[in-house]
Amino acid sequence: MNKSLSLLLASMTLCSSATAYALVTPNPPTLNAKGYVLMDYQSGAILVGKNQDGALAPASLTKLMTAYVVGKEIESGRTSWDSKVAVSENAWSVKFPDSSKMFIKPGDNVTVADLMRGLIIQSGNDAAVALAEHVAGTESGFVALMNQWALSLGMSSTEFINAHGLDGEGIHTTPQNMAILMQRIIEDVPEVYELYSEKRFVWADIKQYNRNRLLWDNSLNVDGGKTGYTSEAGYSLVSSATEGQMRLISVVMGTPSKQTRVEASRQLLNYGFRFYETDQLAVADSDERSVRIWKGEGKNLSVGFEQDVYATYVRGKGRELSKEVEIYAPLIAPVKQGDIVGSVTWRVGVEEIMTEPLVAKSSIEQGSFFTRLIDTVVLWFKSLFSDTKSLWEG
Repeated sequence: MNKSLSLLLASMTLCSSATAYALVTPNPPTLNAKGYVLMDYQSGAILVGKNQDGALAPASLTKLMTAYVVGKEIESGRTSWDSKVAVSENAWSVKFPDSSKMFIKPGDNVTVADLMRGLIIQSGNDAAVALAEHVAGTESGFVALMNQWALSLGMSSTEFINAHGLDGEGIHTTPQNMAILMQRIIEDVPEVYELYSEKRFVWADIKQYNRNRLLWDNSLNVDGGKTGYTSEAGYSLVSSATEGQMRLISVVMGTPSKQTRVEASRQLLNYGFRFYETDQLAVADSDERSVRIWKGEGKNLSVGFEQDVYATYVRGKGRELSKEVEIYAPLIAPVKQGDIVGSVTWRVGVEEIMTEPLVAKSSIEQGSFFTRLIDTVVLWFKSLFSDTKSLWEG
């Protein structure tokens, strides 16, 4: 074999090996935790999970929901960041010995903004009670709001019994539910989420640092998260990080130490960014295509998606992505804006990764009697040839 041919074959072998290697995904890390999950923020895809639906004590992860509820109250106008809160005896910091607190005391008038920093950065149990009483009058009334919001967000395996997360009968959540909650905080109350990136807060001349040590990790762009610990729950951490256009959410619950929860979270996030990618498959409010509509005032209808569509898959598999459009033909007027008129399915190779409904982007009313008559005749002739596709392509 001549030298040139040998070099060519060697080069082809190396290229083939490199391609095969790029598509190999190792097993996810095995972590020393009671349960954990890694979720892609955009698509909601679960990339890694262990006991992700197991009922676990949330500890101070509970404060994620406390902050979410307050954020929604601010959004609704029922309170504001500048609103002053009178601290009650129930919220007094001395009532929480040997637990995290902001160090407020009865008679203090504290803004919601400062209490939220005390809740999020210092993980103050006293701040949690003060905010709960401010929003709902009593902590128990606020807990009812927390549980109502949990159900509305799809957190069906979660039950809160207080605003701070200290152990008690019946309190439980799951890693998957906590990932959903962090996803919704980022999406629904972004001003609240911004507080999770702050590294320190001073109240009563006491400087306290954010307990999420990943905020200081230069190997990851972690911009938020919440720690939790009780003797029942162990050490837990919810974190979110970005790399380019991709955002991941990690939840690690019930580790044996502070350092373990940090290392476990780092392993999950690094694994996700290294071996997965997220693509935007469709843009909300854009037209996917124009389809034929029958017996209407117009002959064509623009169809598209109500929301942005994302999918997450193994890195390097994007070139195998394909799309199949189905229209529920024939489309007969009247059609109202928002009506589901079809669907789009995306596949990577033969694996289906996402199906999203297609909706009408506008309304089309019935046409005149003459238009309906003509289209009825045309449809009858088309049906004789069973040419379903032509019914919407026109």
